[in-house]
Amino acid sequence: MNAVCALCLVPCAFRLEPKNHMRIDQHWLSEASHVPSPNFDNRVDSDDISLLVIHCISLPPGEFGNACIEQLFCNRLNPDGHPYFKEVFQLTVSSHLVIKRSGEIVQYVPFDKRAWHAGQSSYEGRERCNDFSIGIELEGTETIPYTEAQYRELAAVVKTLLDTYPGLSAQRITGHSDIAPGRKTDPGESFDWQKFYCLLGK
Repeated sequence: MNAVCALCLVPCAFRLEPKNHMRIDQHWLSEASHVPSPNFDNRVDSDDISLLVIHCISLPPGEFGNACIEQLFCNRLNPDGHPYFKEVFQLTVSSHLVIKRSGEIVQYVPFDKRAWHAGQSSYEGRERCNDFSIGIELEGTETIPYTEAQYRELAAVVKTLLDTYPGLSAQRITGHSDIAPGRKTDPGESFDWQKFYCLLGK
């Protein structure tokens, strides 16, 4: 039994408040704000969507509630805005979704396109995870607990994705650190996988 399935057997102490089912229209989440990023391209096979990757991001590191993630994903980050930005402003990166601390969801890339979120990566022996994955960024860090709103919205989003894309399953959800070990550490110890799976109902 893998770790995911083992977590599913743990009695759930968390409850997800009922909410309207989310909708996906033309590969865009209707309940998200849409901010198209230029940082994407076509998947090798647009029907091959078979992995969900959970990330975390904060810009500057450890700071929340600003527009810097959007600026990075849209190639508008000012290198003079913070000393750290000089290290990252030239990166061409994106994810499909960002879930902010408030629970607000922003979509940057349609799900049938390849967002540039995973980098050098491998899942179950298959490399180039961007080819077949959807990337979801949580505004946060590896050491600061994520918010209740983020868990609630993440579970609702993932339920909708599982219902929409038949190649996805609860067993094919992973952290960035698991597909890029030694290179990435997110979403980190602050992400409660047991809580997430309980809220997901899987």
